[in-house]
Amino acid sequence: MLLYKLWRSFVKEILLLKRDIGGIVIIFVMPLLLIVTITLIQDSTFKNLEGSKIPIIFIDNDKSEVSKNIKKELETSKTFQLLTNYTEQSAQNAVFSGDYQMAIVIPENLTKDLNLNIDSKVQTIVSSFGLEGDSAVVKKTAPKAKDIHLYFDPATNAGFKNSVMNSVNKMVFEIENKKIYKAFQDQLGTEENLEENKSLISFKEITPKKGIIDVMPNSVQHNVPAWTLFAIFFIVVPLSINLVKEKSQGTSVRARISPTPYFVHILGKTFTYLIICIIQFLLMVAVGIYLFPYMDLPAFDVSGKMFQLIVVTLFSGLAAIGFGVLLGTIADTQEQSAPFGATSVVVLAAIGGIWVPVFLMPEFMQTVAKFSPMNWGLNAYYDIILRNSGIGGIAKELAFLFLFYIAMVSISIFYEQKQNAV
Repeated sequence: MLLYKLWRSFVKEILLLKRDIGGIVIIFVMPLLLIVTITLIQDSTFKNLEGSKIPIIFIDNDKSEVSKNIKKELETSKTFQLLTNYTEQSAQNAVFSGDYQMAIVIPENLTKDLNLNIDSKVQTIVSSFGLEGDSAVVKKTAPKAKDIHLYFDPATNAGFKNSVMNSVNKMVFEIENKKIYKAFQDQLGTEENLEENKSLISFKEITPKKGIIDVMPNSVQHNVPAWTLFAIFFIVVPLSINLVKEKSQGTSVRARISPTPYFVHILGKTFTYLIICIIQFLLMVAVGIYLFPYMDLPAFDVSGKMFQLIVVTLFSGLAAIGFGVLLGTIADTQEQSAPFGATSVVVLAAIGGIWVPVFLMPEFMQTVAKFSPMNWGLNAYYDIILRNSGIGGIAKELAFLFLFYIAMVSISIFYEQKQNAV
């Protein structure tokens, strides 16, 4: 008997949706337009994050060993593309006008003065130990320090500036160390090639053994799950409107006086809108798999992950349904539920990392994002897509989403009972 009542509640929700063509368009068509538009807009930005080379101006006034080594290191890096047909003045103008992010200017005689400075210091040290050296070198005055000029666009991020300066300092330091080893080798007459001695400490990158090794998503890996979540949570609008309609048309009164428990009506809405969430998810995935490759975008890979993704979709749908039920229960008119529902979903999306990925947000906003149910769902999707996590790996996010649903529905039932008792 209870199953029959649940079935009739489900049929009632389907009939309500059939009468609301505008709501159907909102929950199905609008997210598809958004995912295509936003992914196309953000694709170049994500490619930069993935390692596309940044064009910078490189001016070599030294044209010798040190400058050639610096240029070689920059060219072989995965970060920079060097532009060389500039003078220092034209480079300064180009950078300060915002055409390029930075310029590097190597001063004249950098290699020559560095060699003289090293030879002088090495000879002084060798002489202090009472060993023979070239006294002519000791008498020479050490040359003044040389400055490598770095021009930055005023709008350039401070972190990028520090990263570049640290990289240049590291390159110069390594070159200087090799020259010092060579100078000592010449002075002491040793045959060991000190330049080839390997550093005692080095870095080794440890990556996951299976699946995708980089946890930085591309534009498709971010936008498909992100806008799926946005579409799922946008069911708050038609769901809350339908609840308000039931109150205004007297349907909720008939439901209360019927022998059917109130929670059965909530379950009927839950099952109905969960089906809608699954359809939304499948449409989004289809766009990512079949449409995006024709738009010169990466294809969305779901191989071996479909079950886990559907589980996340179901739990995210529960969270959205719970929020919609609460909003529809508290609101008295459609004019209250519709604008507030749409606005609240947009706010949750903004702080949850749907529009701008959380890893690009300032630290404070990254903390705030942890309180958005959309962020819980997005992190679960990320864990599956990028880290090949199973259900156990996303259990915490699933628990948060389910508890959010329980909390929202419990508050709704309590509020409904309190209102009816008055």
